[in-house]
Amino acid sequence: MKITFPHMGNTYIAAKGLLEDLGNEVVLAPRCSKRTLELGTKYSPESICLPLKINIGNYIESIEKGADTIIITGSCGPCRFGFYPIMEQALLNDLGYDVNIISLDPPDGKPMILIRRIMEAMNTSNLYKIIRSGRKAFKIICDADELTDLANKKRPIAVNSFQVDMIMEEFYKDIEYTHGVQEILLLIEKTKTRLNEVEIDPEKKPIRIGIIGEIYTIIEPFVNLDIEKKLGHLGAEIEKALTPSNWARHYIFSFPFGSKEEKNKWKAARPYLSTLVGGHGRETIGSAVQYAQEGFDGLVQIFPLTCMPEIVAESILPAIQRDYNIPILTLVVDEMTGEAGYLTRLEAFVDLLKRRREDKNNERILFRS
Repeated sequence: MKITFPHMGNTYIAAKGLLEDLGNEVVLAPRCSKRTLELGTKYSPESICLPLKINIGNYIESIEKGADTIIITGSCGPCRFGFYPIMEQALLNDLGYDVNIISLDPPDGKPMILIRRIMEAMNTSNLYKIIRSGRKAFKIICDADELTDLANKKRPIAVNSFQVDMIMEEFYKDIEYTHGVQEILLLIEKTKTRLNEVEIDPEKKPIRIGIIGEIYTIIEPFVNLDIEKKLGHLGAEIEKALTPSNWARHYIFSFPFGSKEEKNKWKAARPYLSTLVGGHGRETIGSAVQYAQEGFDGLVQIFPLTCMPEIVAESILPAIQRDYNIPILTLVVDEMTGEAGYLTRLEAFVDLLKRRREDKNNERILFRS
């Protein structure tokens, strides 16, 4: 069994370590690229959302490298992600690919079905080994997210912000040649050390921007056109509302009650959106309120074209923008998104936020005098 899985931010790093620790052969899909998008767009329904198209591209590129088994998490509720495993299996079969998709769907009152699927995916019936390796994989997710956050904090204050990009690019290249949890954790620590050694300019005072929206487009760099890097080079420190590690805390390690962090988002969203609308629509609203209360300079909502939960959230965000006096930029991405226009909008938004901060500082000076 040669196992693969789609790219989704740092999750592939943890999945690689977990499966290799359990003795499986992992076929790592190439990092998302123009070819990945072209393949997925060519063979997917035109009106389906961008994440599925990228998934299909990931799978085809993995199958070309010898993969015969695909692992994907499932979902439920009013979001098309719940249909992904069925659609993807049908699409790949129609293309003549003989692969097995193992979907780790929510148990829906039948936990043994999920447990059997986990055993099949991990290629072992030893639950103790799975749990032990799973905890190690969770540490990888947490450490990898911390590494990304460190890079995002360093980039806007570094003397040479592109040095941060170089270090992170080397990290992602080296991941492909590491094996198992311990090697991956060691590589993460070495990379953190290198980032901490990057020279910073203490005179730089970056603006703060919160990234909200659909989780896949928030955390997958190719899909969001490297928004973290772009904003960092423009002098903005960014924070993502959703990461693989807080997703895992909420849906896996706090199951069935949910994490305190996500519950707080629901509470913050309640005056504007009190019910589940699918995907992460409610979390988008809650995160927007929290970031506004924490004094962030601005927010960027990003989601794939036709994503219903985020369209609902987008219609509510103007009320939050008005109530908290915080600028919010919405970016919708699909396979036709042009990078030049995308960058122009980010540059204009950052300029707006910097002018607002200057105006506030000038008002404080006038008030004191």
